Parts: sequence; structure tokens; C-alpha cells
Amino acid sequence: MTYNVKGLPWPVAWGRDGALEAIGQRLGQLRSRGRQPHIVALQEAFTDEAKSIGRAAGYAHIVTGPAADTHDDRALSADDRRFAAAGSWIKGETQGKFVDSGLQILSDYPIVRMRRAAFPSYTCAGYDCLANKGVLLVAVAVPGVPIPVEILTTHLNSRRASGVADDRSLYAYQRQVAFLRRFVAIYHDPASPLIMAGDFNMGPRPARRSLLLGSVRGLSNDRGRAVVRDGLSICFTNPAGGIAQSADAKWILKRGRDWQFMSDGEHVILNAMHAAIPFGRAGGADMLSDHMGFSVDYRLSHS
Repeated sequence: MTYNVKGLPWPVAWGRDGALEAIGQRLGQLRSRGRQPHIVALQEAFTDEAKSIGRAAGYAHIVTGPAADTHDDRALSADDRRFAAAGSWIKGETQGKFVDSGLQILSDYPIVRMRRAAFPSYTCAGYDCLANKGVLLVAVAVPGVPIPVEILTTHLNSRRASGVADDRSLYAYQRQVAFLRRFVAIYHDPASPLIMAGDFNMGPRPARRSLLLGSVRGLSNDRGRAVVRDGLSICFTNPAGGIAQSADAKWILKRGRDWQFMSDGEHVILNAMHAAIPFGRAGGADMLSDHMGFSVDYRLSHS
């Protein structure tokens, strides 16, 4: 499951404790019925209450993304230096990192490897710069699977919520997508299947769609295998996928922020079989965040 839980600190958001507690309770209720997602990727888990979701829901293994003081000191290009020099204090671009990445991965299965990295400090725009956004990658030992399955989560720069002009947020977005692609190329084990689940903040904007989807497809070209697929879209178009004609699924896909991209390993194939939206509006449920949390069940088979 992937879920942006809106665990923002005061004064950016207030009155969130009850909703965050309810998220942990709902995941715990799913567990009591044997229906919990075995692996959960969280974004915007900034506060202590948000970071307590995994423990409240009974997950045995919990890892967090880059801390607020994690840095990437790679050299800047001339364009990067001009971009950084134009940073606005009033928009939060020059004040440093007030919070960590907000990333967490919760797992019922043992986590055997972990890698995390913050985006370079200049690759952000607007209020997003106050958080040390980045990437978290883990390898999970799934029972019955001979090689670990890798799970990546990330949270890319927003557009309107960043508070800056579109061209500025787009530059930051492009640099983060490029960093993400390099990170995967370096740290992902091609033998392992990979699921990238997170808040990619793509939206319906053509420039962002071109950047992100082009990069995702490029990961397949880099590795010389089948094109990376989107698990939710596959289940939405499959009558047996559990969410056909779901209004919540239509909203998630139209909004275009939350995704689960999947790629096969060298000898292990991933198939998205069924999806569910335990944190949506169906059945009159309360929206506990400004995002919906959705899960995809994957079948792993040998090639």
C-alpha cells in the first residue's frame, strides 16, 4: 500500500492527531481480519503521531527515510547555481530543512537491505524545501520467493502547493526525477523485482507527465527488460482487479499523484492481480488525509 498521510507539523497543519491515530487503527482492524497490506509505503509521516502508525498497526519492521540533516553534496551545474541563487527566503527556499523526508516503509516481512538518500538541497522549490525530501529503498525477504523484493518510496516536489511559479517547481521536479533515476540505476539489484510506490506529484500537467513517465520507461531501457508498468492501472482495467468502475480509483488515476510502478527481476515476474482502496471515500468512509491510500496485491512467479 502507498499512502500520503498528511502528517504535517504545526503550523502547516493542525488537528491531525486524531486522523493519524485512526489510520493506525484502521490498519490494525485490517490485520485482525487478515487483510492488512503486508508492506506499506508512507509519505508525509513527519510528526511523532504519523511515525507511530506502523507500531499501532502491528508492523514488525519499520524503516525511515533521510533525516533532516542528511545531505547530498554533489557538484552543481551552472544552471543549478543560477536556480539556487534565485531562491526565495519568504517561500522557504533558503532557510534549511525543518523536518526530515517524511518517508517510512512498514513491513510484515524482514527487511534485509536498506538504502536512503536525500535529494540535493538545490533540487527543491518553494515550501517543499523545508522538508528534506528524498528516496528510501529496501529489500524485503518475502516467504517462498528465492530473492528479495525491492520496495522504493519517494515524494517529489509539488507544483501549486510549493507556492512558486510553475517553471521554478518544474526545474526542481526535473532534477529530482533525474536523481531518482540515477539512484535506481546505482542501488537497485537488477536480479530483484522492484515496486516504486509513492507520491510522485505528477498530476495532469504534460511537462511533468513527460518527465516522470519518460524516466520510468527509461529504467526499463537501462536494464534491457520489459517496460515498467503501473499496478493500479492494470487492476482498474481488469474486471477481476477489484476496482473496476471504482470512483475512488478513477479519482486517484485522474489526480495522477500516487503510483505503484513495478518492474520484473531477472528471474522473478511481477503481476498486479487485485487492488483495494482502504483509505478512500467508498461506503461513506471519512477521508483521513488529502490523499487516498491504495494497495495492490502482486503475484510473483519464476520466469
